[in-house]
Amino acid sequence: MARILQDYPGISLNAEGLDGKIDFFRIFGRPGPIHIEIGAGKGTFLLRQARAQSGDNFLGIERARKYYRYAVDRIGRWGLTNVRIIRTDAVEFLTDHVPDGSVDYFHIYFPDPWPKRRHHKRRFLCPANLEHLIRCLKMAGQLRITTDHADYFEQIKQVLSARSDMLEEIDFIKPAGAESGEWTGTNFERKYIKNKRPIYTIAARKT
Repeated sequence: MARILQDYPGISLNAEGLDGKIDFFRIFGRPGPIHIEIGAGKGTFLLRQARAQSGDNFLGIERARKYYRYAVDRIGRWGLTNVRIIRTDAVEFLTDHVPDGSVDYFHIYFPDPWPKRRHHKRRFLCPANLEHLIRCLKMAGQLRITTDHADYFEQIKQVLSARSDMLEEIDFIKPAGAESGEWTGTNFERKYIKNKRPIYTIAARKT
């Protein structure tokens, strides 16, 4: 019997109700470092990292309705109060609602690689979107990125390198949910490891 997914208003954010730049203090009801995961999936990273870093605040962005609903239900059942999840387009959300210099960490784990050449323009990690990420990061804020797609990884490295005036490459720090042989511990990564796909990681800090 399929699990009935519940909505938790304290966890889910209504994208249609947002007007202008958001106030993270108001959303979380407290101060604390801000983490944004772009492409939260079923909430595996959010659940484990938010439990490990209870003093930090985590916001997950997920476009797919079925994953969004699952993640909200999952986080809500655990009773975590330092996580919020929103179903919306990440680029629009960053552009319209995230204030300058307000984010401590962006986590982008296994973004859609859009492997066909004619679809490369849809890839999230491109020069235009990197400008939004840099704008939103605090000084010394970090980007943490993983992918299983070699061609996309080369593009990501080139995009980051082009902004070496604002970003310096640093070591990738594994999240709390990563087990031995893993980099992120997400559902996608475990599927890719089972299929013997290589995993590529990169991290950068705003300077």
